[in-house]
Amino acid sequence: MFVVYIKMNIRKGTKADLPGVFLLINELALFEKAPEAVTNTIAMMENDGFGENPVFGFHVAEVDSEIVGMALYFVKYSTWKGRGLYLDDLIVTERMRGKGIGQKLFDAFIAEAKKIDAKQVHWQVLDWNTPAVDFYKKLGASIEAEWWDCKMNENEIASYKINN
Repeated sequence: MFVVYIKMNIRKGTKADLPGVFLLINELALFEKAPEAVTNTIAMMENDGFGENPVFGFHVAEVDSEIVGMALYFVKYSTWKGRGLYLDDLIVTERMRGKGIGQKLFDAFIAEAKKIDAKQVHWQVLDWNTPAVDFYKKLGASIEAEWWDCKMNENEIASYKINN
């Protein structure tokens, strides 16, 4: 048996990385059996991440100058705890999983949380995604079942009647 080492680079994402990141987003949507749910675009990500008021940051993992993973996050605030960082997605392309890339991306996310003095970090994982659940448990994360995820989609927001 021999061990193959890969040379990876983890770094802060740039606007030029967005096409590679968008490929990963679509790969994740296919994995989660919801490719039609991706309505975001590279143009929207350019504006939202690199416009006048950026609302997210991200790190990428490169192997041989190819983006093979990313961790996208944004600042959140808790009335009980204060500033936090929310990990929206940590994605490693399927052929590169199991090589320590996810761990390095998570490390970069936690380093970012420490840099902004976050009091907590949050993320979600699908209950049926056993490899991801096991990965996060191995990192020491607590996975809570008592909090339910609530959301409204674009149509629900648009049709919501604001009471004046």
